[in-house]
Amino acid sequence: MLDDFFTRALIAGVGIALAAGPLGCFVVWRRMAYFGDTMAHSALLGVALAVMFQINVVAGVFVVATVASLALLLLQKQEALSTDALLGILSHSTLAIGLVMVAFMSTVRFDLMGLLFGDILAVSKLDLALIWGGGAAVLAILAWLWKPLLAATVNPEIAEAEGLRPERARIIFMLLMAAVIAIAMKVVGIMLITSLLIIPAATARRLSATPEMMAIVAALAGAVAVVVGLTGSLQFDTPSGPSIVVAALLLFLLSIARLPWRGRRETI
Repeated sequence: MLDDFFTRALIAGVGIALAAGPLGCFVVWRRMAYFGDTMAHSALLGVALAVMFQINVVAGVFVVATVASLALLLLQKQEALSTDALLGILSHSTLAIGLVMVAFMSTVRFDLMGLLFGDILAVSKLDLALIWGGGAAVLAILAWLWKPLLAATVNPEIAEAEGLRPERARIIFMLLMAAVIAIAMKVVGIMLITSLLIIPAATARRLSATPEMMAIVAALAGAVAVVVGLTGSLQFDTPSGPSIVVAALLLFLLSIARLPWRGRRETI
């Protein structure tokens, strides 16, 4: 079954969606969409450094995304600039440095379009093991961290008073984001990773009454978007990564449609 490239693509996409959906809920609740973009843009720099030092690409992306997250935390403590300005600087500078490094590596062949927009149809069996193994680890850690992270999202001061250590939860959450971005890069690409985090979660927000329900619905919405997007890509010969994002967008538009039999629900 895994010898068929389309089957491997479906399994890989669903694996990413199941991990990205619950994590994306916190991105939406915490209004961290620009932070997700910043980490995604740093992925190209991670790829360039991984090739330069001949290490695993996923590991390189994870390390660079983690360093970018920690750099943001340190810069925020300086209080010299607003968070959105710092994110803008980190986002565009890491992307630009990555592009410049790729340009200097004239002896190395880069599939730049694949890096930017994904190449899910080229995933291997090893990629599947990494996606599902990494995704399972991310979900397990998120489940363990759920209560303190949710409390810190609602009110950091109360979470601190209750001994839930919101700052530790925030750092671990950033590491989980870095991990998902690293393993999702091949599926939807650097430029579209954030959309797979945000759009299913935004869809689920309109359909869920509790945070836990929203996490489940977000994962399912992402999986449906993968299946519909890949099927449409095969049918109409369109790029696979963007097709998945378009399918996710259509689900979101359906979720905000004013249907007469559905009342409005919204979580945090």
